[in-house]
Amino acid sequence: MSDPNDTDDAAPIEGEVVREPLRRAIGDRYLTYALSTIMHRALPDARDGLKPVHRRILYAMRELRLSSNGGFRKSAKISGDVMGNYHPHGDAAIYDAMARLAQDFAVRYPLVDGQGNFGNIDGDNPAAARYTEARMTAAAEALLAGLDENAVDFRDNYDGTLQEPVVLPAAYPNLLANGAAGIAVGMATNIPPHNLDELIAACLHLIKSPNARDETLLEHIPGPDFPTGGIIVEPRENILEAYRTGRGAFRLRARHHVEDLGKGQWQIIVTEIPYQVQKGKLIEKLAELVLAKKVPILGDIRDESADDVRIVLEPKSRNVDPDVLMNTLYRMSELETRFSLNMNVLIDGVTPRVCGLREVLQAFLDHRRDVLIRRSTHRMEKIDHRLEVLEGFIIAYLNLDRVIDIIRYDDAPKEALMFEPWGDGAARASDESDYTSPLPTEHQATLTEVQSEAILNMRLRALRRLEEMALLKERDALMEERAGLQDLLESEIVQWKTISDELRDVRKQFGKATALGRRRSDFAEAVEVADVPLEAMIEREPVTVVCSQMGWVRALSGHVALDKDLKFKDGDGPAFMFHAETTDKLIVWGSDGRAFTLLANSLPGGRGMGEPLRLMIDLPNETAIVDILIHQPGRRLLLASSAGDGFIVPEEEMVAMRRAGKAVMSVRGDVTALRPVAARGDHVACVGDNRKMLVFPLSDLPEMPRGKGVRLQKFKDGGLADAKVITLADGLSWSDPAGRTRHEADLTEWLGSRAQAGRMAPRGFPRDNRFG
Repeated sequence: MSDPNDTDDAAPIEGEVVREPLRRAIGDRYLTYALSTIMHRALPDARDGLKPVHRRILYAMRELRLSSNGGFRKSAKISGDVMGNYHPHGDAAIYDAMARLAQDFAVRYPLVDGQGNFGNIDGDNPAAARYTEARMTAAAEALLAGLDENAVDFRDNYDGTLQEPVVLPAAYPNLLANGAAGIAVGMATNIPPHNLDELIAACLHLIKSPNARDETLLEHIPGPDFPTGGIIVEPRENILEAYRTGRGAFRLRARHHVEDLGKGQWQIIVTEIPYQVQKGKLIEKLAELVLAKKVPILGDIRDESADDVRIVLEPKSRNVDPDVLMNTLYRMSELETRFSLNMNVLIDGVTPRVCGLREVLQAFLDHRRDVLIRRSTHRMEKIDHRLEVLEGFIIAYLNLDRVIDIIRYDDAPKEALMFEPWGDGAARASDESDYTSPLPTEHQATLTEVQSEAILNMRLRALRRLEEMALLKERDALMEERAGLQDLLESEIVQWKTISDELRDVRKQFGKATALGRRRSDFAEAVEVADVPLEAMIEREPVTVVCSQMGWVRALSGHVALDKDLKFKDGDGPAFMFHAETTDKLIVWGSDGRAFTLLANSLPGGRGMGEPLRLMIDLPNETAIVDILIHQPGRRLLLASSAGDGFIVPEEEMVAMRRAGKAVMSVRGDVTALRPVAARGDHVACVGDNRKMLVFPLSDLPEMPRGKGVRLQKFKDGGLADAKVITLADGLSWSDPAGRTRHEADLTEWLGSRAQAGRMAPRGFPRDNRFG
């Protein structure tokens, strides 16, 4: 019986419906897509460091003769040629790729010289392709040098009408010089840019010592060199491990200095920002930190950038430590970033592999050797052809009269020149009847077809310039060059010496002595400043916190009278009002048993009605605000629910600096959490909705970080109305409706064990069943 999943492998007949399992059809097609993405789109080639789109852009610009010292052409023309001839994708994607090659803040050694708006470090997009113009840079020309000398293989373009290079000759290790980034299917790559002078130094060292260790390479390449500069604060051992394995990360910080304004005033000036950080978004983030008061020691921020980056950070006061301010901003903004290293590249343009630094450099050097051998072989073939032609020219010069006669009178001058027995001293023919053809003959040819063709193709005016000494001089020079090329092809030592000389020539053009080649990113140890609590950054000032019945909160400056008549929205009134300080943490306790933490310094000011508390925390509309209390470290609280359950919780367990807060007490259904009270004392007093009161030892309650708790008091009807912690020897006090303080010294009548029903409350106890 045949397998229903089997399909006939024979080619389908035109018009025939081919049936195939969906799993296999999708799998085969997705595999094709994945391989195409990996090999032809996302991963760079280790040899020239380019993706196909970048390689095609540079080759198309070369075909348009857009040299670095020539004229510019419209970007639309370039992207159109790339799309029409080599890259069958959208012109917008091609133009974006070309624009990035022109951005000196994105590419360490720009390959495109752009004229017009090609974007900026603020994150603004380039102008449309019809407005901008471009040409190649000298760095791009160095990658293309040798294409005319059979240095690399060519292949058909996508429609088979043109040829394109498989890889560029690449006079320098562009993969590491400019870096690369891409996301394929199941793999990705992310390589930072480096300093070309240092890369060449490492290549020269690797040529001299092929078995060089990674540690010695790190002496030449200390780390990345980002186009936007910055300070690399990654430890050396981490950098070494990253280069050894091809995976790791680099911590990069903005460059800044403290500017003295006199009279004790100062400000911080940021002059370089981390790589791939958009200045506009960075400014927005810093401004948000100021407005939200998340960094209380940061007073203001200004962007004074022109051609260079200049971001001004003003401290809240001159007593702020600049290192503390910057370390805080490093943690909370993109003034410090981590650049992840994933050196996943195509080896020989075929195999994707995560490589270490040494392996990538060796792949480049092997490619340069292959290019050198191919160029030398091509040049030798050109020399051999020219020597062959020169030998024919020399014979023609020595027998010029006979050459003229053959050309003038012979019916087959090409063959006659090839089989003429040169050197027999034939006399000049006076006319056609006096001319004797060397054909037909049994002699062997004395000139090759190439020599004969070259003589016939000479212009008449060139005949007088065929001087024997000049021909012999050119032949000797070519012979000497050929001998040198022969030595090079036969000696690996000579090959590596030539490659070293070529790399030194590139270093002269792009080395550290040039403006483009100087190192931009420096190295430093991260100054670890002790973490400063946020409240320690806040200037301590008195405030009065006011929260309305509708949940609108504000902080009045200073300690105002708690009975002061304040304005509220129509139908609203005061719910909570207490004195605090800007350094305090406030715990908002919801009826659903969740605790939220706010900084007093972050509350809106006293002007106006404030802001809804629910905009600051994720407090559901159906959840009531039970209490707002000032956090006191080390304090313990009694938490109780209307169902009569409760427990003791350390107050630190209720602190949660996030919008969602923290679930501390489990309540379900109609059960609500009651107002928390400080657990200072030795007994717990409970009163239910049935006005029965129970007093039992505090030690009967467990201390828990969260949960439902245990039963405090038993009820037949209703639930728990209120609970508080007391000292039994001091008795129990409460306020009556008239404002008088009532006191019950002897609580023996109500003393019992946890989870008992209790007895009726003392005479005069408040009707609302609250201890007050």
